[in-house]
Amino acid sequence: MTLNVRGFAAQSAETPLAPHNFIRRDPRDTDVVIDIEYCGVCHSDIHQARNEWHSSVYPLVPGHEIIGRVTHVGAKVTAFKVGDAVGVGCMVDSCQHCESCKADLEQYCTEGATMTYNSVDRHDKMPTFGGYSEQIVVSEKFVLRIPETLDIKAAAPLLCAGITTYSPLKHWQVKKGDKVAIVGLGGLGHMGLKFAKAMGADVTLFTRSAGKEQEAYRLGADHVVLSTDEKQMAAVKSHFDFILDTVPHQHDLNPYLDTLKRDGTHILVGLIEPVEPAVHAGKLIMGRKSLVGSLIGGIAETQEMLDFCAEHGINCDVEMINMQDINDAYTRMLKSDVKYRFVIDMASLKNA
Repeated sequence: MTLNVRGFAAQSAETPLAPHNFIRRDPRDTDVVIDIEYCGVCHSDIHQARNEWHSSVYPLVPGHEIIGRVTHVGAKVTAFKVGDAVGVGCMVDSCQHCESCKADLEQYCTEGATMTYNSVDRHDKMPTFGGYSEQIVVSEKFVLRIPETLDIKAAAPLLCAGITTYSPLKHWQVKKGDKVAIVGLGGLGHMGLKFAKAMGADVTLFTRSAGKEQEAYRLGADHVVLSTDEKQMAAVKSHFDFILDTVPHQHDLNPYLDTLKRDGTHILVGLIEPVEPAVHAGKLIMGRKSLVGSLIGGIAETQEMLDFCAEHGINCDVEMINMQDINDAYTRMLKSDVKYRFVIDMASLKNA
């Protein structure tokens, strides 16, 4: 069963994404074949397409926020059937036997998880290609069930932006009455507001841009603090139990650490290395505060997140685009000109 698939790919770090045909690996008896209907656009897609993380292998087909329908199941597949609405996130495999994998934390696989694109299949050594394409082949262990009550278009970014913010809030046990601050109002930040509010927290948005109050309140914030205003920052000194920092570029963490209570936790989900300016150790030591990081979530937790979204009526705020508009979408993303996540309607690929 050879799958000759159409998609959009980057051929180098300097060229725009363009139509590209490629061969998917042959499905194994534990695999699910999925016709892709929608694919979210993540900022990491830009990093990878432009080799900003210095690990890209071309041709590169991005996309790891995938929603589609099952068209074929292998002989040993038991969890899915043809016609099911399903999702695929950032990973498509892992070693399955290390401590992390056994704990349903495949993203921390000690052998390295197989990522949805720009990775190498650990069985047949073929390159992995992402969701900017017609079809994908994935092990059933890494396929997610999409609850019927979710808007499947808006559910696509939950598979990265959603789980990236849900997982740390759950791991650090955010609960009713906790004071939680979200840094940044983008694709991740707006989901952080929704999740923290649904978990019962008192939620504050930290933003550098005035005029975001009404939008923040619509998304679940109880308060908004302008982080460039010294008086507003002083008013929330030693105030928060948790800070979820979603900003994907370097910024000064020290003013935010001042707003944590004793034993408070500042959680990074943006890859901002190296951390500059330097963190002042005294800000951690004097209040027994923690600066920590979190990476997406395991498959079981991602399914839990999707079910939580269905229960609480949570979806990502999205703007639909055609596949042909992806390069313009990248330009707009770099200008923060999207509320809050682009999703590609893959039906448009037929006209590409």
